[in-house]
Parts: sequence; structure tokens; C-alpha cells
Amino acid sequence: MENKDILDENPSTDTVQPDNLAADVTSAESDELTTDEAVTVNGGEPDETGSESIVQGAVVDSGSREIAELKDKYLRLYADFENFRRRTAKEKLDLIGNANEGLLQALIPVVDDFERAMQSIDNTNDVSALKEGVSLIYNKLFKTLEAKGLKPMTAKGERFNADLHESVTQFPAPSDDLKGKVIDEIEKGYYLNDKVIRFAKVIVGA
Repeated sequence: MENKDILDENPSTDTVQPDNLAADVTSAESDELTTDEAVTVNGGEPDETGSESIVQGAVVDSGSREIAELKDKYLRLYADFENFRRRTAKEKLDLIGNANEGLLQALIPVVDDFERAMQSIDNTNDVSALKEGVSLIYNKLFKTLEAKGLKPMTAKGERFNADLHESVTQFPAPSDDLKGKVIDEIEKGYYLNDKVIRFAKVIVGA
């Protein structure tokens, strides 16, 4: 009995009370919180707004640079197109203004021949020579015009065609085979290459 009383009176100093043990465990665990626990303790979701703001800012900067580059390309393209349009309009006006230059240059020698022929009229009484000179000038003029694409239209004896002929009047046809055909030509028609530039004025057999 005495020994037991001695043991009870001198408890070991290394013995830890249950309440103190639980407190120590809780303290240790609180020093090593997991990520989820830390979020719970902080009262919400993890703070990622900083990184998201950086990413969004980078995207905005990239988009702004791209828009600026596209705008610059558009302005340059628009300026080039305006210059091209003005240059083309000027060239078109010059072309229209000088369209007959080649023809007029080709006709100048014919005009020179006519002037010489008119001077010869006052100095000669040879009618046959004058006729021959006028005939030569006419042939030269006609060949010059043919070289530029002018072609006379053959209408007499052809069936009347409203796309080529202009009927002035109708006369009774001399024969049945001339009915509906051109029996006489009052004014000759002309083509420029394959385009009609003057309709032939004709008389049609009825």
C-alpha cells in the first residue's frame, strides 16, 4: 500500500494530458494547411484575377496592333487606287482627244494634193489633165481611208435589210426577181471595219 501511494503522489512529468495532446495536434495541423483548406480559411476562390488581367491585357495589345496594321494597309491601298483612278481618267481623256491623230496625219498629204490641184486650175486650160489630177487625188484619198478601216457597202441588187439600208421610197420592180430588193442606191453606205457607220439610202422594188 505504501508503494502505491508513492506512485500516485509522484506522477511522471513526461505524461501528457489528453486535452493538451488534442490542442498540440490541432496546432500542428493548422501549421500545415492544404490548398483547399487555405481557400476555405480565406473565405473564397483562389485569387487569379492578377494573372487573368495580364493575359487579357496582352490580347488587347495584340488586337490593337493588328487593327492598326490593317488600317495602315487599307489607307495605303486606297491611296494607290485613287492615284490609279486619276491616272487612268487622264489617259482616257488624252486618248479621246488624240483619237483622230493618226487619221488626220494620213489625210494631210491628200490636202496638199488638193491645194496643188486648185493652183493648177488657174494656170491651165487642159480639162483632161485636171480630170486626171482630180481622179488621182480621189484614189489616194480612198486608199488612205481604206487603210484606216473604211469600206463601202454594196447595196444595189441586194435584198433590203433594215440593219444596213434606209429605204427612201419604193418603186414598182422592173422584174419579179427584184421585188423586195434594192433597185437603186441614192447614197452609199459605209462600214468602219465591220461596224455600220452610215446606212445606205436606197430605193426598194415593190
